[in-house]
Amino acid sequence: MAQPLELDIAAVSAWLSDNLDGFSGPLTATKFATGQSNPTYRLITPNREFVLRRKPPGVLLKSAHAVDREFRVQRALAETDVPVAKMRLLCEDDTIIGSMFYVMDMVDGRGFDDPRLPDVAVADRGAIMDEMNRVLAAIHSVDIASVGLTDYGPEGNYYERQIGRWSKQYRASQTADIPEMEELMAWLATNIPADDGQRTLVHGDYRIDNMLFSKDGPQCLAVLDWELSTIGHPYADLASVIMQWAMPAGKDGRGLQGVDRAIEGLWSDQKFIATYCERREIDGIDRFGFYLAFCFFRMAAIIQGVLKRALDGNASDPKRGKMLGAYVPVFADAGLKARD
Repeated sequence: MAQPLELDIAAVSAWLSDNLDGFSGPLTATKFATGQSNPTYRLITPNREFVLRRKPPGVLLKSAHAVDREFRVQRALAETDVPVAKMRLLCEDDTIIGSMFYVMDMVDGRGFDDPRLPDVAVADRGAIMDEMNRVLAAIHSVDIASVGLTDYGPEGNYYERQIGRWSKQYRASQTADIPEMEELMAWLATNIPADDGQRTLVHGDYRIDNMLFSKDGPQCLAVLDWELSTIGHPYADLASVIMQWAMPAGKDGRGLQGVDRAIEGLWSDQKFIATYCERREIDGIDRFGFYLAFCFFRMAAIIQGVLKRALDGNASDPKRGKMLGAYVPVFADAGLKARD
């Protein structure tokens, strides 16, 4: 029998043979190192490759690891300006491999886990950041009614809903008392901006390491990891990019802190925000500090959940999960400092 985070290849192969037109084995699989939340596997057959993404086994936080939502939103975006992988099948039968999963086409592209883009020529880095900006604006410009996503998120104030949700998730996975997190949650709950009427598709975890690009150019081939997507307020996605860049540079922080962006051919926060506003034809963003503080809070709550799963033995990569857990107070403190 396969271990909890291993994949039952025989069961997957049999299920695909019964459900995926044109599928033929033999099937082999390798697990991607990325994907702390939902374990992700590369499926290899003699003719083509697919990707399988599953819920982790074990006791999970309510509403977390919604691979069925990931499948739905990416399938809905197939004919839009938002690049996504082609969705194939969703299996909601937990008895097949022990948890729900979906299968999509493998996208043969470049992934970047460092926003400094060290493997890209300095002169070419700006084009990749511009493409990242374009795709973000495209996500927020999707006509949610025409693609059938009007009911993909509830009505009401997005930030009030999200702060409430992630505060509960944080409490459910809390392993230590973190004063900075307590202060940040209290401040956010009492400083939500007035609703400006914007209601768009939001990705929820938009950053460069959740994107695949062409191997010989800046074109984005697919936006990945839609687990946190919903209908909400677009500035949270924009602030998520700026939040990531504020983190320390290197493999752990994956940010741009201390980097001379002008010399390195990288965009400033201000240029990214201004270009986004131009693309969406809006006149700047008031109280951006709130949106930034919110993103730091949400990320702190997310990695607290990763830490809890690592301690419980359900994490995709327990060692990295425990390492990430040390960043909960770091993100919370950064959220306090970002306040407007």
